[in-house]
Amino acid sequence: MASISDSETTNRGSMWELDQNLDQPMDEEASQLKNMYREKKFSSILLLRLAFQSLGVVFGDLGTSPLYVFYNIFPHGVDEDEDVIGALSLIIYTLTLIPLMKYVFVVLRANDNGQGGTFALYSLLCRHAKVSTIPNQHKTDEELTTYSRQTYEENSLAAKVKRWLEGHAYKKNCLLILVLIGTCTAIGDGILTPAISVLSASGGIRVQNQNMSTDVVVIVAVVILIGLFCMQHYGTDKVGWLFAPLVLLWFILIGSVGVVNIHKYNSSVLKAYNPVYIFRYFRRGRSEIWTSLGGVMLSITGTEALYADLCHFPVLAIQIAFTLVVFPCLLLAYTGQAAYIIDHKDHVADAFYRSIPGAIYWPAFIIATLAAVVASQATISATYSIIKQALALGCFPRVNVVHTSKKFLGQIYIPDINWVLMILCIAVTAGFKNQSQIGNAYGTAVVIVMLVTTFLMVPVMLLVWKSHWILVVIFLVLSLTVELPYFTACINKVDQGGWVPLVIAITFFIIMYVWHFCTVKRYEFEMHSKVSMAWILGLGPSLGLVRVPGIGFVYTELASGVPHIFSHFITNLPAIHSVVVFVCVKYLPVYTVPVEERFVMKRIGPKNYHMFRCVARYGYKDIHKKDEDFEKMLLDRLLIFVRLESMMDGYSDSEDFTMMEQKAERSTRALLTEKAGSNTMSSIGDMSYSSQDSIVPAKSPLAGNSLTRYSSQTFGDEQEFLNRCKDAGVVHILGNTIVQARRDSGIVKKVAVNYVYAFLRKLCRENSVIFNVPHESLLNVGQIYYI
Repeated sequence: MASISDSETTNRGSMWELDQNLDQPMDEEASQLKNMYREKKFSSILLLRLAFQSLGVVFGDLGTSPLYVFYNIFPHGVDEDEDVIGALSLIIYTLTLIPLMKYVFVVLRANDNGQGGTFALYSLLCRHAKVSTIPNQHKTDEELTTYSRQTYEENSLAAKVKRWLEGHAYKKNCLLILVLIGTCTAIGDGILTPAISVLSASGGIRVQNQNMSTDVVVIVAVVILIGLFCMQHYGTDKVGWLFAPLVLLWFILIGSVGVVNIHKYNSSVLKAYNPVYIFRYFRRGRSEIWTSLGGVMLSITGTEALYADLCHFPVLAIQIAFTLVVFPCLLLAYTGQAAYIIDHKDHVADAFYRSIPGAIYWPAFIIATLAAVVASQATISATYSIIKQALALGCFPRVNVVHTSKKFLGQIYIPDINWVLMILCIAVTAGFKNQSQIGNAYGTAVVIVMLVTTFLMVPVMLLVWKSHWILVVIFLVLSLTVELPYFTACINKVDQGGWVPLVIAITFFIIMYVWHFCTVKRYEFEMHSKVSMAWILGLGPSLGLVRVPGIGFVYTELASGVPHIFSHFITNLPAIHSVVVFVCVKYLPVYTVPVEERFVMKRIGPKNYHMFRCVARYGYKDIHKKDEDFEKMLLDRLLIFVRLESMMDGYSDSEDFTMMEQKAERSTRALLTEKAGSNTMSSIGDMSYSSQDSIVPAKSPLAGNSLTRYSSQTFGDEQEFLNRCKDAGVVHILGNTIVQARRDSGIVKKVAVNYVYAFLRKLCRENSVIFNVPHESLLNVGQIYYI
């Protein structure tokens, strides 16, 4: 190995050494960049301002829960004061344990560069362990400044967990299924939150007029929902500045009304802060006590949205906002409502509005309605983000993603999903017509998402944080102790509305899993059927065709090797472009890929073949540029690569070589000797080709002559050649692949692939639309894959 390394160093020459020396300071810069992405320090004033702004983005859903909690706890009315105090005590300590202790101080720290949610946790795990089911990652991806990961000692617990997760494919699939379950129920949350929030807020118009029909309230709620979803394409950039002061005003309102009600009606409710009343509440033993947990669960709805809407707010800002504003105001609101209900047990159905002093009733109604709209907007935006992440990780069909803000990367709008959400939301609102059944459905969705987050946090704490196993066990036990009883209570209400999120989740799960399964199988098929370099070299520089002027961009999912579609193309057409660039657009499990690190360019084969590969890497929050910009960036990177290659004396340093790669190169050379004969080998010279794309000179007396022959075209000549090809025209070659199940496949696989996946393919956007390829520059190559 030492002799090989020395010989390579000798061949690379002084320019290689100079380049290596020039590259050394970049390590320090890269480290600084990584720290910049990991941590940002904020001044106290800026931190308080961010805490204020987070109120409108993060806490809207959690803040509107007092509108409907007590009605869902006691849908049939209240019999005794002790029941109200026990339920209030449950609310107080549920708010303390789940949103405050678990999420605000623990789970929020498990963010991916400011991004939260189940897919963010999955991205963290994919970076720290090889658990991704699509094996399209390369070692160069780990060198990105945003690709942070940990190293482990051989015998550490984290290393053992990592090996255990990577051990079998079924473990990776189980992890993916867990993530998809959490994601699908979170989408259901995005449907139910607007329904229950807007319907509860709209119910205020009926309090002052008891003769008004329930249908009128439903119609008002539906009109508000239609207006909300129709305004989505404008984005929240123009009105987002109103959200924070509006939600702050809402919290001040409910907190102040709570203080007034405690003083005015019954201050004895303060004894609910003693947890003993929780045990007394359960000790009463009535069946409705256990089912009332589903209503108590609604007091923490919005907690998962709090994590998913983390956005760019620092964790400390959210902690300040929650502990100083949200948490105390919610406690005062629930305590005040409990005091009012004890004195007015027959008003439990609309206790929130009835407990508001008459002088401020209508202003409070307007603020409540606007707060419900803000809360709905937060969950709708979170749903868009979830779909975007699923799309980037190959778990959702291709849909149109519109970016509504030039300032904020995370503000997106997905038209197809928007109308589906609107239809389902209106169907739930008009179908149930009351808060109770929607509340049952809502609680089921929320508790499932929380359980998924709890289970995903275990490997994150072990692999990412390297926490001691005792701390992990404590976190798991405390979380499950609270969440499992709520889960059982919500499941018991499946027949009372709880089936809605389950049906929604199952539907989206089938869509996501079938799409991901076929994506993985298609990728594996392409990996196994890719064209060998020996076959390409055997065709000669002309590839056995007429090389016409122009540049052909061949889009493929493979990040290495020549795709099978290329052989299909050249065996059916008589000509190919003078320059061929294989373009692979792939998403990595990172939030973003800096533009300066986005493209990786390599040369395929000798220089006179004029074949290149470009891998365009994106994070799950990155946006695609318009085709003109994307095409321009590709051409610019191509010219930069050619220039750097000429500076390196014709050698590419895009890959590091190992003994195994050297063996692969010798095998390829032997294969060429057998199949191509001595003439081909003499034209190629004594050159070694890697198992991927790069060219490396072998130590041989002919190496110098080969190098001279292949380097005869200077950078200026090749640049001029590329510019002429560019002026001649650019053609985008896309594969129109039809995927079908093999004949010997089972009935489930045939239905999933031949019908479900085929139907989704017809509905989703074509690649040509995604890349904005002009019709006159598009060439589709069709083929069938049997998986």
